[in-house]
Amino acid sequence: MNSLPPGPKGKLITGVMREFNRDTLGFIERLQRDYGDVVRSRFLYLYAYFLYNPADIETLLTTEAKSYRKARSLRSPFFYRLVGNGLVTSEGDFWRRQRRLAQPAFHRQRISSYGNIMVQYAQRAMTNWKDGEERDISRDMTRLALEVVVKTLFNSDVSNDADHVGAILSQIVKPFASQATLKWIADNRLPTPDHRRYFKAVSEIDRIVYRIIAERRASGSDEGDLLSMLLQAQDEDGSQMSDAQLRDEVMTLFLAGHETTALTLSWSWYLLAMHPHAEQKFHAELNEVLGGRAPDVSDLPNLKYTETIAKEAMRLYPPAYAVGREAIEDTEIGGYRVPRGTQLFAFQWVTHRDPRYFERPNEFEPERWASESIQRLPKYAYFPFGGGPRQCIGNYFAMMEVVLLMATIGQRFRFLLAEGFQMEVLPVLSLRPKNGIKVKLFHRAHDTAPLVDRERFSATL
Repeated sequence: MNSLPPGPKGKLITGVMREFNRDTLGFIERLQRDYGDVVRSRFLYLYAYFLYNPADIETLLTTEAKSYRKARSLRSPFFYRLVGNGLVTSEGDFWRRQRRLAQPAFHRQRISSYGNIMVQYAQRAMTNWKDGEERDISRDMTRLALEVVVKTLFNSDVSNDADHVGAILSQIVKPFASQATLKWIADNRLPTPDHRRYFKAVSEIDRIVYRIIAERRASGSDEGDLLSMLLQAQDEDGSQMSDAQLRDEVMTLFLAGHETTALTLSWSWYLLAMHPHAEQKFHAELNEVLGGRAPDVSDLPNLKYTETIAKEAMRLYPPAYAVGREAIEDTEIGGYRVPRGTQLFAFQWVTHRDPRYFERPNEFEPERWASESIQRLPKYAYFPFGGGPRQCIGNYFAMMEVVLLMATIGQRFRFLLAEGFQMEVLPVLSLRPKNGIKVKLFHRAHDTAPLVDRERFSATL
């Protein structure tokens, strides 16, 4: 237990920064293959442990959670400017207080009341879709998820701003793809052109968020949503949240509340477009359960295959592909010593594809989630929403929304990958399709598209 884990030596000054940044997903896969389940690496002066065993991940996130805080990467000037001291970044008593204030808005009964809004917004989104046209389905899903989260959590409508906001968010996350570089460090701390460009983009998002807050303050109405609860919340001395505090919580939920949903939907359509047999089973379930009518929350227990598609998409393409912590005291994990200040990361991208836990790990098989073997999975062999006390507060919201939106859209359209489209995965703050997902739309009412062999569209997972 006094020993340190094995790992690559890296370069004299930068450590493994260059290798990590050049091919992030390939690099973290190679480290497990070459060194095992606990790997030590260095980024400049910071040491990081990469964890691949579910038991060690459970120690990090649950059983010994008090020995760790959020990773230093979430305390960078860029990230802090984006979400401030909201639920994702805050710690200690302040975080516990904010979590308690937010929790009532995410109770299942309250979330279930949003189902009709989700379906209505999906129907509205398809109004201008045309049979045979090509679209970037990831952009469409981002827009739809943005509109839904703002309406359901803040009772506001940003349909006029949605495309603009989506473009800004895509611009904001790009610098995070280069976190393991000297440029990232410089851009965070110096007034470089990229620094100024980033802060300007965040200010544009701020303008929309502060507008939502100002509208609610001016109306004085209690909409029964999260924003109303936060506006009414009081500290022990009777003081209420400032606009800046409200902004941090609203921004955190604004970003996190749409990101998981949008990406899970996007990856689900991508995978279905390459697997016609799964797509056929999906459509058969929709026909049987819904019979042509719009879905609602009461249908969720019967849309089992639709749910397994979403689960399998999050296994292969987890929106959060890594979760990080920092040791706040000397401790141990996996039989190795962990000095205070060490950064520790668990990678959903690798663990979700580990053949020790999943048969045919690189294959898209929604049926696996209905098998008995899945019940024997170690707890943290699959953790798309993180885990422990800091588990995503909106996980039920996200899953309900994904299933309802898939059912609504899948009743009317199916998708075929556009000719010549090549998928490229971009691991930034989340796991995004670098160049979108270009698809050709086919209206199911008069669908003449053949169930072709989609391997020709570079269907490598």
